[in-house]
Amino acid sequence: MSGTYTVRVAGAPADREACFAVRKDVFVAEQGVPEDIEYDAHDADAVHVLAMGEDGIPLGTGRLLHGEAAAAKNGGDPAVGSLGRLAVTREARGLGVGAALVRAIEEAARARGLTAVDLHAQTHALGFYERLGYKAYGPEFPDAGMPHRAMRRVL
Repeated sequence: MSGTYTVRVAGAPADREACFAVRKDVFVAEQGVPEDIEYDAHDADAVHVLAMGEDGIPLGTGRLLHGEAAAAKNGGDPAVGSLGRLAVTREARGLGVGAALVRAIEEAARARGLTAVDLHAQTHALGFYERLGYKAYGPEFPDAGMPHRAMRRVL
């Protein structure tokens, strides 16, 4: 893999399907997350971002929840978005795809007038998010059977 890719908001149905395919590969197949909890009602209204290789192969995805959907995850603050479902294919790891997806989600949050972004990070990924300016808060908690911590970055 050459490492050349683009990141965009997934607006077209084919883009969204590519996002869901990456999530299925990473979360369901690789990490063992039950498929019935990987996809939820928030997918319909979330802003999805997609990293696509120059060869047309999807490399990564993530989503931004905003409004009521985000407030339910971040303690009720309507000015804070919720970054989630960040996934990068095994072949694309180490190419900067994850960081590019996070920055695209932050841009989508700014465009919606949000002042911060929260996320629930798998504990093994805390360092990745810390390098991008996120700060952990609160206790560790289980999600889909894996330990997580809440994190926030003020935009």
